[in-house]
Amino acid sequence: MSTIADVVGCGSCVGCGACEVATDGRVNLKLTSRQVYEATLGGASEDDLRQASEVCPFADESPDEDAVASSLFPTLPTDSRVGRHLAAYAGRIAAGDVTASSSGGLTNWLLTRLLEEGQVDGVVHVGPGQDVLFEYVVSTSVEELGARRKSQYYPINFAGALAQIRGDGKRYAFVGIPCAVKAVRHLTARDDTLREQLAFVVGIVCGHLKSMAYAQSFAWQVGIAPDELAAVDFRVKDPTRTSREYGFRATAHDGRTGEAKTLSLVGGSWGHAVFQLGACDYCDDIFAETADVVLGDAWLARYEIDWRGTNVVMTRRAEIDALFRKGRERGQITLDDLDIGEVAATQGGNFRHRRDGLAVRLADDQAAGQWTPRKRVPPDETVVDAERRSLIRRRRELSRLSHRVFEEALRRRDLRVYLDGIGPSIRDYQEATKMSFRIRLRNKLQREAWKLRGRLSSRGGRR
Repeated sequence: MSTIADVVGCGSCVGCGACEVATDGRVNLKLTSRQVYEATLGGASEDDLRQASEVCPFADESPDEDAVASSLFPTLPTDSRVGRHLAAYAGRIAAGDVTASSSGGLTNWLLTRLLEEGQVDGVVHVGPGQDVLFEYVVSTSVEELGARRKSQYYPINFAGALAQIRGDGKRYAFVGIPCAVKAVRHLTARDDTLREQLAFVVGIVCGHLKSMAYAQSFAWQVGIAPDELAAVDFRVKDPTRTSREYGFRATAHDGRTGEAKTLSLVGGSWGHAVFQLGACDYCDDIFAETADVVLGDAWLARYEIDWRGTNVVMTRRAEIDALFRKGRERGQITLDDLDIGEVAATQGGNFRHRRDGLAVRLADDQAAGQWTPRKRVPPDETVVDAERRSLIRRRRELSRLSHRVFEEALRRRDLRVYLDGIGPSIRDYQEATKMSFRIRLRNKLQREAWKLRGRLSSRGGRR
């Protein structure tokens, strides 16, 4: 059975901070040269290591997502793709500035409702940091919450934020990606104070987590060097593009800005997995299966053509589902009902990476005599054909290469070291994954059909 020592030793610590909370800081986090958080175990006692292992989301000594979800939501039906579920929707806010949100604005809308209705006193979530671009913060007003919107593709840990609120007698909503949510559930299972305080746990659909280099590499490409970087916006919306074609904007300490379409930047395709954390190669939880509700992007053809963005939502608690239904009835939000198949379809590429890809990676590592965590996906390289296996392996190497060459680029203060080092591998991967003309034509026609349908619907609404 693997412990947190195995997790850290093999470079698969996600840096969530649960071990630091569980051991009152005797196991703590450090920022590595690859700009990710990692637990430090030197000097920790056997009891500290045991406690840390019991809350680590990747150690075998902690229960998996199925076990946690079955104890939290025992009466809900379950699906192997998305976990337990009550209801599912796609939608967005009906009024307000949707450009201030990454997708349809429903995450901020839900958290605002919880605050305004007095169901929580604050929200523990990711926002702009003091010494780093982003960190876990505590928002106690609608204004604070609104100013800290949007997805942040950045390594974060919640240890400091939970230490800040623990024992203050107030109730909070916690927001996190699947591994952070699972780790928080492990903590609350053993900590009565935190269990009482964290009244709602809100999950965010996750593709994978990035190192700090992801933001720095993009900023550098638009003219702002890492030591000049003050702020970034990972999801700049453009009314002339689809919701997938968002932009990236960086701001320097002196006020200068640089901006580009994300897909035009080296590493801009999510499928390239540049700066992905090693832990993400062992994750099989896409829809934050232990959260009370999970929200993400509704990547379905009929929604992604709308530049404003659309959320996919899956509820697991009646109180939260009631808020969404009430919001729809009052015209505050627009919601379409989805079935579970449609929910899963919003994350097609994610499933290929975290299910088929995970099976191949586990088989590869075990064949090489390397440590692997116990996962719900069995190791099996034959789940895909030889061509797909090659792509899975290339993607993993591409991710590892990105960390190495960017670290060298920082050392030499030369962006070309990164671009020249990663460029050939990205081009080879792109060539290997290029869609056939037939598929590209089909996708284009499908997008145009949905655009036309949207225009006709809009005209009908104006009559």
